[in-house]
Amino acid sequence: MFESSSDYIDSYYAASCRDEQISRASLEENLQVDVVIIGAGYTGLYTALNLAEAGKSVMIIEASRVGWGASGRNGGQIIPGFSCDMPPFEAALGQDGARQVWQLVQDAASEIRRRIARHQIACDLTEGHLWTAVQQRRVKILTDWQHEAAHKWGYDQLQFIPKSDLPQHIDSDRYQAALLDPQGGHLHPLKYALGLARAAEQLGVKIFDNTKALGYQADIDGVTVQTAQGQIRANKLVLACNAYIDQLDRRIQGKILPVGTYMIATEPLSETAARQLLPSGYAVSDNQFVLDYFRLTKDHRLLFGGKCSYTGRTPNNLTEGLRQDMLKVFPQLAKTKIAFTWGGHIDITMPRTPDFGRLDNVYWAQGFSGHGIVPTCVAGRVLAEAINGDETHLKLFTALKNPAFPGGETLGALFQAVGMSYYRLRDYF
Repeated sequence: MFESSSDYIDSYYAASCRDEQISRASLEENLQVDVVIIGAGYTGLYTALNLAEAGKSVMIIEASRVGWGASGRNGGQIIPGFSCDMPPFEAALGQDGARQVWQLVQDAASEIRRRIARHQIACDLTEGHLWTAVQQRRVKILTDWQHEAAHKWGYDQLQFIPKSDLPQHIDSDRYQAALLDPQGGHLHPLKYALGLARAAEQLGVKIFDNTKALGYQADIDGVTVQTAQGQIRANKLVLACNAYIDQLDRRIQGKILPVGTYMIATEPLSETAARQLLPSGYAVSDNQFVLDYFRLTKDHRLLFGGKCSYTGRTPNNLTEGLRQDMLKVFPQLAKTKIAFTWGGHIDITMPRTPDFGRLDNVYWAQGFSGHGIVPTCVAGRVLAEAINGDETHLKLFTALKNPAFPGGETLGALFQAVGMSYYRLRDYF
């Protein structure tokens, strides 16, 4: 399920936008540009757009196809903030520095809407995200964040929803309370990635599919990237590979661990049945350590995700396992068929903090830890600014400490699996 290929995995997203999937040529010559980007997911596409708008010549090479990785098969939830939340930023930067990071998050949430409108990207954008508590003791996490967001970070738009009002939003008895973020929302992630790629190409960015980077050499004057059929000479290189960096750069590969994540999509429901499940149409995630997340699609399916694995193997009975998780939320779907099951790798860091950096003429952003649509937009701005000579925001992120996983990928996966089992037990009890 996770191997790189020249076609998209059999997800609901890929099946629902086949007419938009352009076949791009692979690189078969030697070229020279200002900036070469490896990876045509959100990080690479946002960075390319910002650089092209600043007048740089930019090329993206992609081992598979645009949006083939996590960018084109994720939950589609727009959630302002990073997976680690704000405490690590405040610890590393103080409140003033952390406020700058939070402002970048808010700017990115707005930029996503602007790009969808400016580039006319039809990606089923729907406003609103609900963060829910399954357990009564975790309701305090919601109210604490609402207070912190307003009083520390100047964000007073979060709305607390008590259990008595939840039926207006979720037809389920599972949740004790929720926090509505109107800056959140959801979209079709693959349509969005394909739309960003079209916008980048209209600005002159060259994108090559099925062009795997075999390696690169950096020197004082720039970088040379080798592929099977050609090479690219550039002043700057951006590594936007995330979980699929493989052996391309061992220095930064060791800081992340590939983790398998999975989703299902139901058969289409009637519009009435779909709106009964989620009357307000908001995206939903919970605050369990091993969380569930779900939302409706434009054609009235329920998309539901939640499981993860550290072994690189697809869990046994994956579809049924996810279906049972879904029925804990919506038992009324017991007779509803599952139409799609899919998964793929995301990348996590040990502390779940993002890993952005620069070493001479090489820049990178990775470690989004399952929380990527907004943070990758932040990364695209931060990397482009740094390449254009302003490292003010990049230094906010390089102040974070992201150590390598002990024992490399194999032992790191084992430690994470043990840790996740512990937190699953905590969630259960």
